[in-house]
Amino acid sequence: MTIVHIVLFKFQPETSPTIREKFITELKTLKNLHCVQSQRLVVGGPSITDPASKSKGFQYALVSYHENRAALDAYQASSEHERVTHTYFIPYREDLVRFDFEVEEGDEHLLGFGGVSGSEI
Repeated sequence: MTIVHIVLFKFQPETSPTIREKFITELKTLKNLHCVQSQRLVVGGPSITDPASKSKGFQYALVSYHENRAALDAYQASSEHERVTHTYFIPYREDLVRFDFEVEEGDEHLLGFGGVSGSEI
């Protein structure tokens, strides 16, 4: 089963655009970790949600895919993940939301991973 890892980031208001941009750039490099399935990690932001109040002030999001719980744990424990988050986010953090879930094998084709696609049925 594939695990989808979603994180929403909210910086303190006084955090400079330079720090935010560097965080996003560095965060994107984590797709190269062996524990990220097929290098599928995307970072987006700032939020374009309208009205802005619906995003609860969260400015950036990360979505990554991992083969299993062990791969997600390896991602979280990696020195690269620690370096990026502890250097460019934790000191400037206002809030963070993390949500991880397993995708059923039959739905993995919707993510572009294995499984059965509608054309094969």
